[in-house]
Amino acid sequence: MTHEVIVETRKLTKIYRDFWGRQKKTALRALNIEIRKGEIFGLLGPNGSGKTTTIKLLLGLLFPTEGEAFLFGKPAADVSKNERIGYLPEESYLYRFLNAEETLDFYGRLFDLPPRVRETRAQELIEKVGLKNDRKRKLREYSKGMRQRIGLAQALINDPDLVILDEPTSGLDPLGARWMKNLIVELRNLGKTVIMCSHRLEDVQDVCDRIAILNEGELQAYGEVKTLLQDVNRVELRASEIQLTEQLRRDLEEVLARHGGRIDTVGHPTTTLEDYFLRIVEESKRHPGRRYQPGSEKETIKPAVQSDAITERR
Repeated sequence: MTHEVIVETRKLTKIYRDFWGRQKKTALRALNIEIRKGEIFGLLGPNGSGKTTTIKLLLGLLFPTEGEAFLFGKPAADVSKNERIGYLPEESYLYRFLNAEETLDFYGRLFDLPPRVRETRAQELIEKVGLKNDRKRKLREYSKGMRQRIGLAQALINDPDLVILDEPTSGLDPLGARWMKNLIVELRNLGKTVIMCSHRLEDVQDVCDRIAILNEGELQAYGEVKTLLQDVNRVELRASEIQLTEQLRRDLEEVLARHGGRIDTVGHPTTTLEDYFLRIVEESKRHPGRRYQPGSEKETIKPAVQSDAITERR
């Protein structure tokens, strides 16, 4: 991540009005944020908080009531900037009578890509999103997860510098969600900037470098994820190659008491349900026919570790 600013908003405001021009809803009020090159930026908030309005203002689909938005140094209303943007909406509006190859060829034409470039990128993206064996199937036969994958491929057909993803893991099972998060990190590692809107906070925590939290159209929190989530009044200690005993607990309590602290909890660390689920599925593939038997808890598979791509960010 560099300090080069890709997206900037200055007191960005959007007020929706009724037929007579009366103020109906303030969707966004005086938003000031900067998004830097090569970072994954999370845009969070409950329904109606202004996330979708912000995205539409950045894409030039809406005009602000007050304030300004700039992308690549150009006003958001400048349509030429869109050549450098890839967008995956929450609901992909794709032509369901086309197959994957025809879909990507169509969107490649919209960006005026040469035929050979369109064909090469389409095949690369189809393989990248895991639809190689389904590339000839009509999109109406696709599941929600498969439509999400081809939607991501169309968002990348123009090799964009800025990728905007609205609920990218929507409709994906845990395996697909992990794949999507790893791909988002891969895009960041390629130097692309990613804006990610999601209701799944664990996804945002896994991959985002910085976040902005909106509520009722106003910015409530803004900064680095690790800084915002840090509890400065607590100290976390992890140790390996040691068993938890009462003597160890008493020793720790004595040390902390001398420094004015106390133990809140002591125990063995746990993994996330997502990591454990993925590990179970992978282990079952390596051991066909194995099943859980009551009374075999001692043989339970050990908790998984984070994937390399996501752990690297931390």
